[in-house]
Amino acid sequence: MAENGKRIKAVRLNVEAERNYALEEALPILKKNATAKFDETIDIAINLGVDPKHADQMVRGMVTLPSGTGKTIRVAVFAKGAKAEEALKAGADVVGDDDLLESIKAGTINFDRCIATPDMMAKLAAAVGKILGPRGLMPNPKLGTVTLDVAKAVKDAKGGQVEFKVEKNGIVQAGIGKASFSEKEITANVIAFISAINHAKPAGAKGVYIKKVSVSSTMGAGLILDTQDLIGKLTKAA
Repeated sequence: MAENGKRIKAVRLNVEAERNYALEEALPILKKNATAKFDETIDIAINLGVDPKHADQMVRGMVTLPSGTGKTIRVAVFAKGAKAEEALKAGADVVGDDDLLESIKAGTINFDRCIATPDMMAKLAAAVGKILGPRGLMPNPKLGTVTLDVAKAVKDAKGGQVEFKVEKNGIVQAGIGKASFSEKEITANVIAFISAINHAKPAGAKGVYIKKVSVSSTMGAGLILDTQDLIGKLTKAA
């Protein structure tokens, strides 16, 4: 514990708590502070000027990170016949129909993303909707996880696609890479993620939309990013 306390204290010495960092200033510090014995995840948290209690201020969607996530994503697909074969060929880890439903009912949920063909949704919702829903695993047509193109959905899920959804306090959080990624790779992911959030701005949002952005590693201190600097980068990337 003493060694861990010293490490955390050293990490915090590298960070100015009230400073807003340009992205290129923050990333070297972020990587330097990721001193744990495992490959720490790089997390981003964005405070938005929305109240998700109102339907017209909900922020939700999917974004494909150009550098990937650094994580191995297990994908389950509810499909049958030719579509089940397509899912298997695309690399789905679990594919099934009634057998998969029974497995979930028995408590076996060994996947991170769930995809379904449209014809499977009524059965899926009735049988395991109350199990998958609270875990954020229920397929959703708005997120592209209810689709006839199961091969593309599987490849997207395994290729760096991240789901985002604003929390009740107006914050969106996600893991956007690993500390072992290069600064260039992390930068690409940060810009892609913030761009997706910006494009998902709901009609009911008033005033300043992106209020605060911070990044951290799993065991590191958070760094606040300069939002004006980020907006400038978004403009250049557009």
